[in-house]
Amino acid sequence: MVVAGHRRLRGPARFGRWRRHAVWAAMLAMVALAVTACSMAGASGDPSLPHKPYSAKPNIVYVLTDDLDSGLVKFMPHVLALEQQGMTFTNFSVTDSLCCPSRASIFTGDFPHNTHVIDNTPPEGGFGAFYAHGDENRTFATALQAAGYRTAMMGKYLNAYAVGYNPYNFPTDHVPPGWDQWDVTDNGYVEFNYDLNENHRLVHYGGAPSDYLTDVISGTGRQFIRDSASARKPFFLELATFSPHWPYVAAPQDRGKFQGLRAPRGPSFGVKPFNAPRWLADQPPLHHKAIAKLDRIYVKRVEDVQSVDRMIGAVERTLRQTGQLSNTVFIFNSDNGLHLGQHGLKAGKLTAFETDIHVPLVVAGPGIPAGSTNPDVVENIDLAPTFEALAGARVSPTQDGRSLVPLLHGAHPTWRTVALVEHWGPDLSSSDPDAQSYEAGNPPTYKAIRTSKWTYVRYVTGAREFYNRVTDPYEMDNLAGSLSPARLAQLNKMTDALAHCSGMSSCWRAGRPGAPVPTP
Repeated sequence: MVVAGHRRLRGPARFGRWRRHAVWAAMLAMVALAVTACSMAGASGDPSLPHKPYSAKPNIVYVLTDDLDSGLVKFMPHVLALEQQGMTFTNFSVTDSLCCPSRASIFTGDFPHNTHVIDNTPPEGGFGAFYAHGDENRTFATALQAAGYRTAMMGKYLNAYAVGYNPYNFPTDHVPPGWDQWDVTDNGYVEFNYDLNENHRLVHYGGAPSDYLTDVISGTGRQFIRDSASARKPFFLELATFSPHWPYVAAPQDRGKFQGLRAPRGPSFGVKPFNAPRWLADQPPLHHKAIAKLDRIYVKRVEDVQSVDRMIGAVERTLRQTGQLSNTVFIFNSDNGLHLGQHGLKAGKLTAFETDIHVPLVVAGPGIPAGSTNPDVVENIDLAPTFEALAGARVSPTQDGRSLVPLLHGAHPTWRTVALVEHWGPDLSSSDPDAQSYEAGNPPTYKAIRTSKWTYVRYVTGAREFYNRVTDPYEMDNLAGSLSPARLAQLNKMTDALAHCSGMSSCWRAGRPGAPVPTP
């Protein structure tokens, strides 16, 4: 049964209209500094509430955005403040620049070749593959719940997760194991007129301003924090927004605020790399109408992330009001990035370019050095073991990733030097919300490896790419054709080792070619 539900949520005051670049950049910087000062000053909580944590275990709040590229962070004052409060990982990358493979890696700590979730639609991908392969039974949520945490998942789960109908022979109100509270919808891309599965109760939200999805999960998330504080139990809260995914629907109060902006015109905008692979070299050049559309998309995306940033501020205030801010690890992240005109491509993802695979990871909380950066090569397979280690739960050695906790506390242990990106393509499914045209960039299957200095891509077609990102940060010169046979053989061996690894020891060894493997 679906019942109607409306929640009137109030956000902080709106931002003003910023028409010129210098004005809005300065105002955002000032807001970020003000937010930082306020957050740091109020970290001990409301004086009327207990200042000492009720648990030795930290709470964890994880904000996961959809298709948010690193360039959008400068428009998010609360994220900028979070960077000042904690640690920014400058070499974080995803295992696939596609939603479901990336999110499956986050939930399990495994590469796509071990989750068997390799695209967004069944049988090879999406929720159907995640469910069929039993991945739901081995997520960080099951481990944290077993360790005594209250767990909540809100917003977006996996593509093809169905609310209210039953295409995969599971209950229409299905809630996966490991979650104490579940507020998830399958079709929140338009932010309005969706059904939310609220702990097996299907609730319909309509088109009123109070039904805007990011605001709804902001409200339910803050209530979950208050309930957990009242119960005096440590908690894990994931707030997974559909923003800023296409069709880029901003909250009503944020529309029209950034009309003077254009998509960034960096060196790679509208320009293909030298010696580009065939799938890219054959793309037609961007014409003026396509560029105008890219500008409109950019404005919409900037508007769209304002609700996410506002949610982060509201959650932080609730943590402070409940006396929990000083004992909460707060993580901001994205499942993949997006390109907008770079390398001559229309709006899209799926590639191994930095625009698509190198996304924000910012972590703040107790014991994490404020205003710090970390250059180690980390991936989203490291998030599940990190959550588990923070919670004092058992970190399974069968996971491909490794806990970031030592790095978060400022230690400098030996770390992997090579990350794996694997993608199966092209994506031609008409039912996939991430399906895109060839002009948007729809490459064939590839395996890629990325270090802090270079990226190597090997396509199933035999094409190769190699970019030295130290001398060529915009990835404009494909040097693969100039590599010696010995160097190509070495790169292929490194790629194969990671593409076939399984488990912490195996994948750690593959990610540190020639280095000894420390004990888990």
